[in-house]
Amino acid sequence: MQRKTVDVNGITLSYLEAGEGDVILFCHGFPETSQSWRKQIPELAAAGYRAIAPDLRGYGDSSCPVAPDRYTLFDIVGDLIGLMDALSIRRAIVVGNDWGATVAWQMALMRPDRIAGVIAFGVPMMGRPPLPPTQLFPRTDDALFYTLYFQQQGIAEREFGRDVDATLRKIYHAASGEAGPRKPGDGTPNPFGMVSTRRGLLQDLPEPTVLPEWLAQADFDTIAASFRRSGFHGGLNYYRNLDRNRELQASLEGMRVEVPALFAAGSRDVGLAIPGMDRIIADMPRLVPHLRDTVILDGAGHWLQQERAEAVNALILSFAASVDATVQS
Repeated sequence: MQRKTVDVNGITLSYLEAGEGDVILFCHGFPETSQSWRKQIPELAAAGYRAIAPDLRGYGDSSCPVAPDRYTLFDIVGDLIGLMDALSIRRAIVVGNDWGATVAWQMALMRPDRIAGVIAFGVPMMGRPPLPPTQLFPRTDDALFYTLYFQQQGIAEREFGRDVDATLRKIYHAASGEAGPRKPGDGTPNPFGMVSTRRGLLQDLPEPTVLPEWLAQADFDTIAASFRRSGFHGGLNYYRNLDRNRELQASLEGMRVEVPALFAAGSRDVGLAIPGMDRIIADMPRLVPHLRDTVILDGAGHWLQQERAEAVNALILSFAASVDATVQS
């Protein structure tokens, strides 16, 4: 893999790249970086593809604008289309996990002329909500949903930044398959659930004494160093645009994802424990008429491409081979 940079859409994007051929573009989630695709990029390059994984706006070595309103989905999609333009890429298959899955769905929705297919991990395609999302998320007298906890600038930044290594160890473990099976309300520690207004998000999460087998110390150190440089402000700003994204997406109302698609998740993904998620996934063909399959990988958690790299690589390669290569690059 080679680390490169390019100036697009008024910012600088840093990205990893390897291989030649039809393009597969990877989008990471929170709190991840392009390094989360380290197990995919070399394998796909060896299989004859050009694999590209940027640090999204606000992460790693890419630009981190200060203003929260610079992190809408339209900004992020604009960055990635600009990246494709700068690298003379006409079309690509886009693959995303977590927030990267949302970005991948939106790229396919907004720019089907540039996206040959979409693979999303962990987050299904969802329609425009009937109300601003911050009005829909739950809260009680002493706790609030994590997306609401992220809304006020500075609070989560200070908590996460006190000890970056401990923050990442706790979040990665609690959202992984190692944390155990997930059922709604079962009390399993969940970084993406309800957050105590007194204790914050991290205090109730266990800190593992060793890293999981799927995350080598050197890779963890690389990711942690990225967050020590960038902080968490950029990644948290994605959540602060949930209501604004809904406003802007009024122009897309009624549109569907009209390119081939694949959805996969781990059976222990924290997202599957959200009430109603099973119905959202079952309803996806209404929004994604060319959805080819929904795959659940037993025992895996939220970091699917890291936890089940071999299975994920096989899914990507099988899907990519089924998409007409003549329209990809």
